Amino acid sequence: QVQLVESGGGLVQAGGSLRLSCAASRRTLSIYAIGWFRQAPGKEREFVGAMRWSGGRTYYADSVKGRVTISRDNAKNTVYLQMNSLKPEDTAVYYCAAGLIRSDYGSLREYDYWGQGTQVTVSS
Repeated sequence: QVQLVESGGGLVQAGGSLRLSCAASRRTLSIYAIGWFRQAPGKEREFVGAMRWSGGRTYYADSVKGRVTISRDNAKNTVYLQMNSLKPEDTAVYYCAAGLIRSDYGSLREYDYWGQGTQVTVSS
């Protein structure tokens, strides 16, 4: 069982930055990947990026590549999503998730545990 808690969301102007945090309860995360997803009102939840805990390899959606960076703090069991050059279309609830990825880091079905989400609002 893995419990995830996101934080760091808020209101920011276009062009600004935010860093979201995802704190995981489980000590041993080496077998998991941590993914970030977002869901805007009236839209499906979409993949933002992911990190394989063991080795730290990262994967990003094309829509955010170059503007976001995923990192982790092993001592804190926390994964971060640094978002820069934010746009109004980045407005969404952002979720982190943990899963034993079999083939597709961008697929919701690969993730078994989800956080409650944190709201990010980007004003124009």
